[in-house]
Amino acid sequence: MTMDPDAISAADRFEGCVLGLALGDAMGAPYEGGILERTLWRVIGRTRDGRRRWTDDTQMSVDIMESVIELGRIDSDDLSARFALSYHWSRGYGPATAKVLKRIRRGVHWSKASYSVFRDGSFGNGAAMRAPIIGLFDAMAPERINQSVAASAIVTHAHELAIQGAQLIAHAVAASVLGESSEEILSRMTELALDEQFRSRLAKVRQWREAGQQPSPREVAKALGNGIAATHSCVTAIFIALAFRDRLIANMLEFVVRVGGDTDTIGAMAGAIWGAGNGASKIPEELVTAIEQHQRLRELAIALYQRTISTPTL
Repeated sequence: MTMDPDAISAADRFEGCVLGLALGDAMGAPYEGGILERTLWRVIGRTRDGRRRWTDDTQMSVDIMESVIELGRIDSDDLSARFALSYHWSRGYGPATAKVLKRIRRGVHWSKASYSVFRDGSFGNGAAMRAPIIGLFDAMAPERINQSVAASAIVTHAHELAIQGAQLIAHAVAASVLGESSEEILSRMTELALDEQFRSRLAKVRQWREAGQQPSPREVAKALGNGIAATHSCVTAIFIALAFRDRLIANMLEFVVRVGGDTDTIGAMAGAIWGAGNGASKIPEELVTAIEQHQRLRELAIALYQRTISTPTL
């Protein structure tokens, strides 16, 4: 298997994925949660120079990139240390994840901390929001994706549904990097989905596409979900990314906001898939420069690409 043969370079797709993730996160964050969360984000949602701040979605993705660039693999121990060190309340971490990371920081091993809040582990979308980075790194070795995603997810989101949702997002990104069509990606998702909660939602997406329907944001939220559970957000993000694949990313993110709910994470996942398919060159520069640390994100994306092509796929 080789990287996609069309005019969009693989490096551009890597950069597009990372920038799309951060952009979706930053643009969705002001609309996430209830009135208290939105009010707080109006206060802390901009840097001193007026750029849009991103949340834990991007921070944990940065942590994974830095780990992979250094080690050339997904390492649960290294990730747990980085996640815990990077934690700060102002990034909007979910309360369960915050508790886990605080315990890791205090010296509790991640294998215990991850199950300390929920007996079966969290089934939220916190593993899925950072899974695009694994989809990039393992795009040329898709047989590694499920194991790599699990190794990242289990540090904070050990529930099987959280892991399955994250695996779907990673595979969607990997397929997009390789230039697969929307129908090919949807077929891959259907083959990979194990739990009926994912399968039934993917069936609804296929039904809409085959009928040529363009559901409203309200219909999407009702049929697919817009919540923090992996089952109520991962397929939502995949559908939106594919539906807007040939349209402007700004239009897609406006749709995400109208879907409501967990807008920053749905925006991050959809933005990552869209960016992996279209490349950074399709993202308007004024949108990119409006988010914080955009140059650092570009540099990490290129370093991740270089690390990926130098890492054996066997």
